[in-house]
Amino acid sequence: MASHSDPVIGLLGGTGLEGRGLALRWCAAGHLVVIGSRDAVRARDVARRTGDVLHGCAGARRPTGTDNRAAAEQASVAVLCVPYSAHAAVLQEVGRQLAGKVLVDVAVPLEPPNVWVASPPEAGSAAAEAQALLGSGTRVVAAFQNVAAGKLLSLDEPIDCDVLVCGDDPDAKALTLRLVSDARMRGLDAGPLANARVVDGLTSVLIGINRRYGSTSAGLRITNLPDSGRPAS
Repeated sequence: MASHSDPVIGLLGGTGLEGRGLALRWCAAGHLVVIGSRDAVRARDVARRTGDVLHGCAGARRPTGTDNRAAAEQASVAVLCVPYSAHAAVLQEVGRQLAGKVLVDVAVPLEPPNVWVASPPEAGSAAAEAQALLGSGTRVVAAFQNVAAGKLLSLDEPIDCDVLVCGDDPDAKALTLRLVSDARMRGLDAGPLANARVVDGLTSVLIGINRRYGSTSAGLRITNLPDSGRPAS
């Protein structure tokens, strides 16, 4: 369970399926969570309903809701959950509030209508774009791109999917890996932020697999690792 010394998690664009699922899981683990949105009223409503779901859950904390800028201000680690179409606009809005903090970028560049075809941006990945826009003062990590958002909302069901975590700052990656574990998933260090372009592309691969095989939640598992799931020293 989280302790009172743990960071405050700000979910930017946190009212969608992915944001709501992550909020639910981190609140259940005892983290302090602030749900952000362009619409503060909607964010407060989602926070209230999330807290109601957790009623009676031992050790859980109720989230709060506000606008994205205030959520970024209150957070010590921010998680960007917006669709890629809103990615740059939200980053420009909250860039000053993210200075000196960790940003976990969940966004994946998808090009409708053929979202099952990988469409990397010029920078290579959404997270690389975020790092370029925010500058070195913000430590950007890419994670959760390959997790089916709907699965996050069910605390009673295990998520059969690993989370690949890419970033250039070791401490930021270590924090993100701990948050992955607190969300009841296995996180794996997938190398530098440059590798996020590969992880982003796998999302399109999974979308295509879902489409062909009649699924909605295909995931990735990395096999033949030591039982600890920790990197070798």
